[in-house]
Amino acid sequence: MSAMEIWTIKKLLEWVTGYFEEKGVDAPRLSAELLLCHVLGLERIQLYTLYDRVVDGQQLAQLRQFVKRASEHEPIAYLVGRCEFYSLPLSITPDCLIPRPETENLVEKAISFLRNRSGSQHVLDLCTGSGCIAAAIAKNVNDSQIVATDISDAALKVAAENIEKLKLADKVKLLCGDLFDPIIEGLDDGRFDLIVSNPPYVSEAEYDGLDKNVKEYEPSSALLAGTDGLDIYKRIAKRVDGFLKPDGILMMEMGYAQGPAVHDLLEKTDTFKTITIEKDFANNDRIAIATK
Repeated sequence: MSAMEIWTIKKLLEWVTGYFEEKGVDAPRLSAELLLCHVLGLERIQLYTLYDRVVDGQQLAQLRQFVKRASEHEPIAYLVGRCEFYSLPLSITPDCLIPRPETENLVEKAISFLRNRSGSQHVLDLCTGSGCIAAAIAKNVNDSQIVATDISDAALKVAAENIEKLKLADKVKLLCGDLFDPIIEGLDDGRFDLIVSNPPYVSEAEYDGLDKNVKEYEPSSALLAGTDGLDIYKRIAKRVDGFLKPDGILMMEMGYAQGPAVHDLLEKTDTFKTITIEKDFANNDRIAIATK
Protein backbone atom coordinates (compact mmCIF):
# COMPACT_ATOMS: atom_id res chain seq x y z
CA MET A 1 0.00 0.00 0.00
CA SER A 2 2.40 2.70 -1.15
CA ALA A 3 1.64 6.33 -0.31
CA MET A 4 2.59 7.56 -3.81
CA GLU A 5 -0.15 5.59 -5.54
CA ILE A 6 -3.67 6.95 -5.94
CA TRP A 7 -5.87 4.88 -3.64
CA THR A 8 -9.64 4.96 -4.10
CA ILE A 9 -12.02 3.32 -1.64
CA LYS A 10 -12.71 0.56 -4.19
CA LYS A 11 -9.01 -0.18 -4.67
CA LEU A 12 -8.35 -0.16 -0.92
CA LEU A 13 -11.25 -2.51 -0.22
CA GLU A 14 -9.92 -4.97 -2.76
CA TRP A 15 -6.32 -4.71 -1.58
CA VAL A 16 -7.10 -5.02 2.17
CA THR A 17 -9.53 -7.92 1.57
CA GLY A 18 -6.85 -9.77 -0.41
CA TYR A 19 -4.22 -9.08 2.22
CA PHE A 20 -6.50 -10.33 5.02
CA GLU A 21 -7.28 -13.50 3.04
CA GLU A 22 -3.57 -14.14 2.72
CA LYS A 23 -3.02 -13.58 6.47
CA GLY A 24 -5.95 -15.78 7.50
CA VAL A 25 -7.96 -12.98 9.14
CA ASP A 26 -11.58 -13.94 9.93
CA ALA A 27 -14.25 -12.62 7.53
CA PRO A 28 -11.69 -10.76 5.36
CA ARG A 29 -14.16 -8.65 3.34
CA LEU A 30 -16.24 -7.58 6.33
CA SER A 31 -13.09 -6.85 8.34
CA ALA A 32 -11.77 -4.66 5.53
CA GLU A 33 -15.09 -2.79 5.36
CA LEU A 34 -15.21 -2.20 9.11
CA LEU A 35 -11.65 -0.84 9.24
CA LEU A 36 -12.23 1.47 6.27
CA CYS A 37 -15.49 2.75 7.79
CA HIS A 38 -13.67 3.45 11.03
CA VAL A 39 -10.77 5.33 9.46
CA LEU A 40 -12.94 7.29 6.99
CA GLY A 41 -15.85 7.91 9.37
CA LEU A 42 -18.35 6.32 6.98
CA GLU A 43 -21.18 3.78 7.17
CA ARG A 44 -20.73 0.51 5.28
CA ILE A 45 -23.24 1.45 2.57
CA GLN A 46 -21.29 4.67 1.90
CA LEU A 47 -18.17 2.71 0.97
CA TYR A 48 -20.07 1.54 -2.09
CA THR A 49 -21.72 4.86 -2.95
CA LEU A 50 -18.34 6.61 -2.67
CA TYR A 51 -16.39 3.85 -4.43
CA ASP A 52 -14.20 6.26 -6.42
CA ARG A 53 -13.34 8.68 -3.63
CA VAL A 54 -9.58 9.11 -3.25
CA VAL A 55 -8.28 8.48 0.28
CA ASP A 56 -5.74 11.03 1.56
CA GLY A 57 -2.26 10.29 2.88
CA GLN A 58 -3.07 10.78 6.56
CA GLN A 59 -6.01 8.37 6.43
CA LEU A 60 -3.90 5.89 4.46
CA ALA A 61 -1.21 5.97 7.15
CA GLN A 62 -3.83 5.37 9.85
CA LEU A 63 -5.39 2.53 7.85
CA ARG A 64 -1.97 0.96 7.33
CA GLN A 65 -1.46 0.79 11.12
CA PHE A 66 -4.86 -0.85 11.66
CA VAL A 67 -4.34 -3.33 8.83
CA LYS A 68 -1.00 -4.37 10.33
CA ARG A 69 -2.56 -4.93 13.77
CA ALA A 70 -5.51 -6.82 12.31
CA SER A 71 -3.21 -9.05 10.27
CA GLU A 72 -1.52 -10.00 13.56
CA HIS A 73 -4.96 -11.16 14.70
CA GLU A 74 -5.91 -8.29 16.97
CA PRO A 75 -9.73 -8.47 16.92
CA ILE A 76 -11.42 -5.98 14.58
CA ALA A 77 -14.11 -5.19 17.18
CA TYR A 78 -11.44 -3.93 19.60
CA LEU A 79 -9.63 -1.99 16.87
CA VAL A 80 -12.77 -0.08 15.86
CA GLY A 81 -14.31 -0.09 19.36
CA ARG A 82 -17.65 -1.45 18.22
CA CYS A 83 -19.53 -4.43 16.92
CA GLU A 84 -23.05 -5.47 16.04
CA PHE A 85 -25.12 -7.94 18.03
CA TYR A 86 -28.73 -8.90 17.34
CA SER A 87 -28.86 -5.90 14.96
CA LEU A 88 -27.80 -3.50 17.73
CA PRO A 89 -24.66 -1.35 17.45
CA LEU A 90 -22.54 -1.88 20.56
CA SER A 91 -19.42 -0.25 21.93
CA ILE A 92 -16.79 -2.80 22.82
CA THR A 93 -13.38 -2.66 24.54
CA PRO A 94 -10.80 -5.27 25.60
CA ASP A 95 -12.44 -5.20 29.07
CA CYS A 96 -15.26 -7.37 27.79
CA LEU A 97 -15.78 -10.36 25.56
CA ILE A 98 -16.75 -9.70 21.94
CA PRO A 99 -20.35 -10.93 21.53
CA ARG A 100 -20.56 -14.12 19.44
CA PRO A 101 -23.19 -15.01 16.83
CA GLU A 102 -24.05 -18.19 18.84
CA THR A 103 -25.21 -15.99 21.70
CA GLU A 104 -27.88 -14.47 19.43
CA ASN A 105 -29.47 -17.91 19.56
CA LEU A 106 -29.73 -17.66 23.36
CA VAL A 107 -31.29 -14.20 23.02
CA GLU A 108 -33.75 -15.51 20.43
CA LYS A 109 -34.99 -18.21 22.83
CA ALA A 110 -35.15 -15.77 25.75
CA ILE A 111 -37.25 -13.29 23.77
CA SER A 112 -39.72 -15.88 22.56
CA PHE A 113 -40.14 -17.28 26.10
CA LEU A 114 -40.81 -13.80 27.51
CA ARG A 115 -43.18 -12.77 24.72
CA ASN A 116 -45.36 -15.79 25.44
CA ARG A 117 -45.96 -14.71 29.01
CA SER A 118 -48.34 -12.04 30.21
CA GLY A 119 -47.60 -9.07 32.46
CA SER A 120 -44.34 -7.39 33.28
CA GLN A 121 -41.35 -9.71 32.87
CA HIS A 122 -38.39 -9.60 35.24
CA VAL A 123 -35.10 -10.83 33.89
CA LEU A 124 -31.71 -11.38 35.50
CA ASP A 125 -28.66 -11.44 33.22
CA LEU A 126 -25.61 -12.89 34.99
CA CYS A 127 -22.08 -12.11 33.68
CA THR A 128 -23.46 -9.40 31.40
CA GLY A 129 -20.10 -8.19 30.04
CA SER A 130 -20.81 -5.64 27.31
CA GLY A 131 -24.51 -5.79 28.21
CA CYS A 132 -25.34 -7.37 24.83
CA ILE A 133 -27.91 -9.90 26.12
CA ALA A 134 -29.64 -7.43 28.45
CA ALA A 135 -29.80 -4.79 25.69
CA ALA A 136 -31.19 -7.17 23.07
CA ILE A 137 -33.91 -8.46 25.43
CA ALA A 138 -34.84 -4.95 26.63
CA LYS A 139 -35.06 -3.71 23.05
CA ASN A 140 -37.27 -6.59 21.89
CA VAL A 141 -39.55 -7.32 24.86
CA ASN A 142 -41.81 -4.35 25.61
CA ASP A 143 -42.85 -5.02 29.17
CA SER A 144 -39.50 -6.17 30.54
CA GLN A 145 -37.29 -5.07 33.43
CA ILE A 146 -33.75 -6.39 33.45
CA VAL A 147 -31.15 -6.57 36.18
CA ALA A 148 -27.67 -7.31 34.81
CA THR A 149 -24.71 -8.16 37.01
CA ASP A 150 -20.99 -8.53 36.40
CA ILE A 151 -17.99 -8.87 38.67
CA SER A 152 -15.91 -6.60 36.42
CA ASP A 153 -16.32 -2.90 36.99
CA ALA A 154 -14.55 -2.16 33.70
CA ALA A 155 -16.93 -4.38 31.73
CA LEU A 156 -19.92 -2.69 33.39
CA LYS A 157 -18.66 0.71 32.24
CA VAL A 158 -18.91 -0.57 28.67
CA ALA A 159 -22.36 -2.03 29.37
CA ALA A 160 -23.49 1.32 30.83
CA GLU A 161 -22.35 3.11 27.69
CA ASN A 162 -24.32 0.67 25.53
CA ILE A 163 -27.48 0.85 27.65
CA GLU A 164 -27.28 4.66 27.59
CA LYS A 165 -26.63 4.87 23.86
CA LEU A 166 -29.54 2.53 23.06
CA LYS A 167 -31.80 4.55 25.39
CA LEU A 168 -32.58 1.57 27.60
CA ALA A 169 -31.62 3.02 30.99
CA ASP A 170 -35.24 2.89 32.22
CA LYS A 171 -35.40 -0.87 31.56
CA VAL A 172 -31.95 -2.15 32.46
CA LYS A 173 -30.30 -1.85 35.87
CA LEU A 174 -26.58 -2.69 36.05
CA LEU A 175 -25.09 -3.95 39.30
CA CYS A 176 -21.49 -4.75 40.12
CA GLY A 177 -20.82 -7.95 42.01
CA ASP A 178 -20.34 -11.70 41.84
CA LEU A 179 -23.32 -13.47 40.17
CA PHE A 180 -26.33 -13.19 42.55
CA ASP A 181 -24.47 -11.25 45.26
CA PRO A 182 -25.80 -7.77 44.35
CA ILE A 183 -29.41 -9.03 44.55
CA ILE A 184 -31.19 -9.36 47.85
CA GLU A 185 -32.60 -12.85 48.20
CA GLY A 186 -36.20 -13.37 49.31
CA LEU A 187 -37.50 -9.97 48.22
CA ASP A 188 -40.31 -10.04 45.66
CA ASP A 189 -38.32 -8.10 43.11
CA GLY A 190 -35.44 -10.46 43.80
CA ARG A 191 -37.35 -13.21 41.98
CA PHE A 192 -37.22 -13.47 38.21
CA ASP A 193 -39.26 -14.92 35.34
CA LEU A 194 -36.04 -15.60 33.47
CA ILE A 195 -32.43 -15.92 34.54
CA VAL A 196 -30.13 -15.85 31.54
CA SER A 197 -26.36 -16.18 31.37
CA ASN A 198 -23.45 -16.57 29.01
CA PRO A 199 -20.86 -17.23 31.72
CA PRO A 200 -17.15 -18.04 31.37
CA TYR A 201 -17.02 -21.73 30.40
CA VAL A 202 -13.58 -22.52 28.98
CA SER A 203 -11.53 -25.18 30.77
CA GLU A 204 -7.83 -24.65 31.46
CA ALA A 205 -6.84 -27.22 28.81
CA GLU A 206 -9.12 -25.64 26.19
CA TYR A 207 -7.80 -22.19 27.04
CA ASP A 208 -4.27 -23.21 26.09
CA GLY A 209 -5.52 -24.24 22.66
CA LEU A 210 -7.57 -21.12 21.89
CA ASP A 211 -6.83 -19.01 18.82
CA LYS A 212 -4.30 -16.23 19.29
CA ASN A 213 -6.92 -13.54 18.59
CA VAL A 214 -8.97 -14.78 21.56
CA LYS A 215 -6.23 -15.79 23.99
CA GLU A 216 -3.99 -12.75 23.57
CA TYR A 217 -6.65 -10.06 23.36
CA GLU A 218 -9.90 -11.02 25.10
CA PRO A 219 -10.16 -10.92 28.93
CA SER A 220 -9.27 -14.33 30.38
CA SER A 221 -11.64 -13.71 33.32
CA ALA A 222 -14.55 -13.72 30.84
CA LEU A 223 -13.46 -17.08 29.44
CA LEU A 224 -11.74 -19.25 32.05
CA ALA A 225 -13.84 -21.31 34.46
CA GLY A 226 -11.55 -23.75 36.26
CA THR A 227 -10.08 -27.11 35.31
CA ASP A 228 -13.30 -28.45 33.79
CA GLY A 229 -14.84 -25.14 32.66
CA LEU A 230 -17.84 -25.76 34.93
CA ASP A 231 -17.04 -23.53 37.93
CA ILE A 232 -19.64 -20.85 37.20
CA TYR A 233 -22.41 -23.34 36.33
CA LYS A 234 -21.85 -25.06 39.67
CA ARG A 235 -22.16 -21.75 41.51
CA ILE A 236 -25.25 -20.68 39.57
CA ALA A 237 -26.91 -24.09 40.12
CA LYS A 238 -26.30 -23.89 43.86
CA ARG A 239 -28.19 -20.61 44.33
CA VAL A 240 -30.59 -20.31 41.41
CA ASP A 241 -33.63 -21.67 43.28
CA GLY A 242 -33.92 -18.66 45.57
CA PHE A 243 -34.05 -16.23 42.65
CA LEU A 244 -36.49 -17.88 40.23
CA LYS A 245 -40.28 -17.50 40.25
CA PRO A 246 -42.19 -20.80 40.60
CA ASP A 247 -42.62 -21.17 36.81
CA GLY A 248 -39.44 -19.33 35.92
CA ILE A 249 -36.76 -20.50 33.54
CA LEU A 250 -32.97 -20.62 33.60
CA MET A 251 -31.21 -20.33 30.21
CA MET A 252 -27.44 -20.62 29.89
CA GLU A 253 -24.99 -20.81 27.05
CA MET A 254 -22.28 -23.47 27.33
CA GLY A 255 -19.30 -25.02 25.60
CA TYR A 256 -19.80 -27.53 22.78
CA ALA A 257 -19.01 -30.59 24.92
CA GLN A 258 -20.59 -29.53 28.22
CA GLY A 259 -24.20 -30.63 27.65
CA PRO A 260 -24.17 -33.82 29.74
CA ALA A 261 -22.23 -32.23 32.64
CA VAL A 262 -24.46 -29.14 32.80
CA HIS A 263 -27.61 -31.29 32.55
CA ASP A 264 -26.33 -33.39 35.43
CA LEU A 265 -25.51 -30.34 37.58
CA LEU A 266 -28.98 -28.87 37.07
CA GLU A 267 -30.70 -32.20 37.72
CA LYS A 268 -28.96 -32.60 41.06
CA THR A 269 -30.43 -29.31 42.34
CA ASP A 270 -33.96 -30.82 42.35
CA THR A 271 -35.18 -27.37 41.31
CA PHE A 272 -36.32 -28.07 37.77
CA LYS A 273 -39.16 -30.07 36.28
CA THR A 274 -37.66 -30.11 32.77
CA ILE A 275 -34.10 -29.63 31.54
CA THR A 276 -33.26 -29.56 27.83
CA ILE A 277 -29.96 -29.09 26.04
CA GLU A 278 -30.31 -27.35 22.67
CA LYS A 279 -27.87 -27.53 19.76
CA ASP A 280 -26.40 -24.62 17.78
CA PHE A 281 -26.19 -24.38 13.96
CA ALA A 282 -23.05 -26.52 13.96
CA ASN A 283 -24.95 -29.20 15.89
CA ASN A 284 -22.96 -28.70 19.10
CA ASP A 285 -24.51 -28.50 22.56
CA ARG A 286 -24.99 -24.77 23.20
CA ILE A 287 -27.93 -23.82 25.41
CA ALA A 288 -29.33 -25.34 28.61
CA ILE A 289 -32.99 -24.50 29.31
CA ALA A 290 -34.34 -25.49 32.71
CA THR A 291 -37.93 -24.89 33.85
CA LYS A 292 -38.65 -24.67 37.56
